[in-house]
Amino acid sequence: GDARSTRYASDLAKGFDIPIIHVNADDPEACLAAVRLAMAYRTKWQEDAVIDLVGYRRHGHNEGDEPSYTQPRMYALIKEHAPVRQRYGEFLINAGVMTTVDVEQLRQSTYQHFVDIQTAFKAGIGKQPSVAAEQAEAVPVDRDVETAVAVETLTALNEQLITWPQGFSPHPKLVKQLERRRGALTEPGGIDWGHAEALAFASLLGEGTPLRLTGQDAERGTFSHRHLMLHDAKTGQSHAPIQSLPGALAPMELYNSPLSELAAIGFEYGYATVARESLVIWEAQFGDFVNGAQVMFDQFVVASLAKWGVTSRLTFLLPHGYEGQGPEHSSGRLERFLQSAAEGNIRVANCSTPAQYFHLLRRQAKWSVERPLVIMTPKSLLRLPAAGSSLDELATGSFHPVLDDATYADGASATTLVLCSGKIYYDLMAEAAER
Repeated sequence: GDARSTRYASDLAKGFDIPIIHVNADDPEACLAAVRLAMAYRTKWQEDAVIDLVGYRRHGHNEGDEPSYTQPRMYALIKEHAPVRQRYGEFLINAGVMTTVDVEQLRQSTYQHFVDIQTAFKAGIGKQPSVAAEQAEAVPVDRDVETAVAVETLTALNEQLITWPQGFSPHPKLVKQLERRRGALTEPGGIDWGHAEALAFASLLGEGTPLRLTGQDAERGTFSHRHLMLHDAKTGQSHAPIQSLPGALAPMELYNSPLSELAAIGFEYGYATVARESLVIWEAQFGDFVNGAQVMFDQFVVASLAKWGVTSRLTFLLPHGYEGQGPEHSSGRLERFLQSAAEGNIRVANCSTPAQYFHLLRRQAKWSVERPLVIMTPKSLLRLPAAGSSLDELATGSFHPVLDDATYADGASATTLVLCSGKIYYDLMAEAAER
């Protein structure tokens, strides 16, 4: 047809050694056998199989169109071609499986079954609240779920995260970077964003929450701040301490995803809706790149609750900030997500401190009401000394939707109130210091 240069729609699979089963849509039993064979193959070998269902559309688009305007010869043939129901009924009669009366009774009862369903559906339109209306509140009753982690636990996890097998030699510069995390626990504001994130992940694994982190540079982190996967500088061998935690009660999946945002987010969305107990996270290399998957957000992530009553904990990390890196490397398109937020369908956050990020990740995994979460993650703040957190901020408290500025404790003298989020706070503080 117009959409391909090959004879069969399934020919693409030949390039990947994927078995193809061609089956005639006029033969219901053959179709069933094809599905069973494909499922058995996939189950046994854990590999893909393709079914090429060769059939036709009897009616036009949405069954209300007139297809013979543009395909007169084809639809003249289809009009003379007996429908599948009629052909299969005649087959059963000729085989002695059913009588003509049996076939007609089955046709009538089946037809009436669908008529009854449609009648009941139409009668209920406008009378029942939508799923979105029933679940409109994105903040659950357990909004005070415990996200703090004991100092002793964090200290032990921290040591495990910077421990690797004997004889394993990470890059010397990286060793120094990771070793600093040992002393960071005792320094005021010593915990940076990558450090807080690793502790959040490790603590969730220790509590039995499965984690899955994928992204275009997720193992290392676009800005070389994460380094969950280490590589031996001499042998190239890989090791991820977070996947070897002694006390972990759940697995950690860690992958660098393909550069197709559409494909990656489509897969992660499907995974997250099925693996409800897991915290599934996808990170963009730069937040701007998420526009490559805009259709996934519009059709599924932000609309699935209203359309199908389906939601998830799928979490997006979108590096965001105008810091001189130019077009396509500056914005996480925050405005798009805010415009898409309605009736409690998603959560959107732009944290200002590593501690806030720590508690937010843990809360996302624990809250009873699941919703997708979009986080505008920082770039320059990743290593900004002023944007660090202390151990006690992780060991106490929780995520705060609003942070008060302790610098101006005397609110009575304030003449202007500025609401901001993310790195804007630090820009304002720098400007205030200059003035």
